[in-house]
Amino acid sequence: MVRTRKRKTAIGSVSEDVVRVAAQSVVTREKSLSGAANDFGIAKTTLFRYMLKLKQARSEGVNKLNFCPNYSVRRVFSDDEEALLSSYLLSASKLHHGLSPKAARLLAFDFAQANKKDIPNSWTCHQTAGEDWFSAFMKRHTSLSLRAPEATSLSRATSFNRTNVGEFFDNLEQVMQRHHFGPHQVYNIDETGITTVQKPGRVITERGSKQVGQVTSGERGTLVTICCAVNATGNALPPFFIFPRVYFKDTMMNGAPPSSKGTAHPSGWMTAENFVVFLEHFTDHVKCSANERVLMILDNHESHISVPSIDFARSHGIVMVTFPPHCSHKMQPLDISVYGPLNKFYNSACDGYCCKIRVNV
Repeated sequence: MVRTRKRKTAIGSVSEDVVRVAAQSVVTREKSLSGAANDFGIAKTTLFRYMLKLKQARSEGVNKLNFCPNYSVRRVFSDDEEALLSSYLLSASKLHHGLSPKAARLLAFDFAQANKKDIPNSWTCHQTAGEDWFSAFMKRHTSLSLRAPEATSLSRATSFNRTNVGEFFDNLEQVMQRHHFGPHQVYNIDETGITTVQKPGRVITERGSKQVGQVTSGERGTLVTICCAVNATGNALPPFFIFPRVYFKDTMMNGAPPSSKGTAHPSGWMTAENFVVFLEHFTDHVKCSANERVLMILDNHESHISVPSIDFARSHGIVMVTFPPHCSHKMQPLDISVYGPLNKFYNSACDGYCCKIRVNV
C-alpha cells in the first residue's frame, strides 16, 4: 500500500451504527434486502452477509456483534503493542537517545520477531520493518514527530538531574529567605556570541530548487561576545561588549545602545579580568552596596567565580548563586527567552541591510 493512498470508492465508509440498523430492519422484515441496501447506501452483498451474521448471533444468544469491516487482519501489532512502542520511543528521546526512522524500523522488526508475529515477506527479506508501516505508524500516533535534535554532550545529559536541580533551588531558597530580595533586586547574567556574518533566514524561491543562496557580508565572521543583565521585573542594563582585539578603541562602540561599555581580548571571550570590568559596569548602574544587596544568578564558568570577581562582589553587596554545572541549557533564563529572539532579529536585520546594499548597487 502506498503511503499517500487516496480513497477511490465508498467501500467501508458506512458507519457501524448504520450497518446495524440496516441489518436489523431486514431481519425484522421491516424492509426488503434491496430496499434497505438502497435506503442506507450499503452494497447488497455486504448487507446480506451482515444479515446472516445477525441471524446466527441471535440464534446462538450472542448479544455483542461487530458490524464494521475487520481491517486489522493484516496488522502486525495490536493497539497495546503499538502504544508500548510509542512510549519507548518517547522515553528514549527524553533521555537524549532518540531513535532515527531507520533505528525505529529495526526495533519494530526485532519486536515482531520476539513476539512471533506474522510479518510481511519484505520485512524478513530486508530484516527491518517497511517504510510504509513506519509512515502509517507515525500517522496513527500523533504524539510522535520527526525533529532535528540539538547536539547535547554526555556531561549535559547526565548533569541535569533531580539532585543537582534540587540542590540549586534549595540554595536559592536559603538566600531569598536570608536577604528577602525583591524582583527588582534579582538579576540574571549570561553571555552570548554575535557573529559579524549572519545566518540567513528562510526566503521565497522556486519550488524544487536544490540550492538557494543568500548574500552575507563575508564567508566567515568575527565573534563578538555580549554580556547582558536582566532583573525579574524585566528591566535590562546596557550591554557589555567584548571585542576580539588586543586593544580596545572607543570607535568600536559607535552605534551601540546608550551607556553601553566595551572591552577587548584577543579571543573575544569572557575572561576573569573582563568579568571584573563587567561587575564595575554592573554596580555603576544598579548602585548596589553592602546595605543594598542584589542577587546575581549566573552559570559557574571559571571566569565568573575567580577570586577577584568574588572579592569584588562581596565588597559591593552582590550575592552570587550559580547554576549547577552543564545545566544552563535548561535553566538559564536568558538563553531560553532572550538570546534566541535576539539572534533571530539580529540575523533578520543583517539580511535587510545586505539586501538594501545590493539594491542600491
